[in-house]
Amino acid sequence: MKDGFINFEKNYTIMQEASFSGFLKTIMWVIAFYYIFKFLAKIFLPVLVKKAVEKAGENFQRQQQYSQDNSWQSTRSNNNDEIIINTAHAKKPRETKKVGDYVDYEEID
Repeated sequence: MKDGFINFEKNYTIMQEASFSGFLKTIMWVIAFYYIFKFLAKIFLPVLVKKAVEKAGENFQRQQQYSQDNSWQSTRSNNNDEIIINTAHAKKPRETKKVGDYVDYEEID
């Protein structure tokens, strides 16, 4: 851009044509990446799954220990001969909606 004027010269870009050898190279790279990924997955995937299972087991044990400690403390805090059952976490049965009354019918000939 000189002196406030825009340069409208033609800029040509060279378009490359696809070649058969380039296509074969691309296919070979895709196959190579596939087998490399498959090989690495065989090595690292079992380790990752094992760690995830161990972590889930630890979380489960921690939750069980927490719930046992809470129930033990609630029964231990009362020195009386009473047994208190904490039903706050118990599942409540679902109430079914009563839509209407059951009507018995007879078949008419």
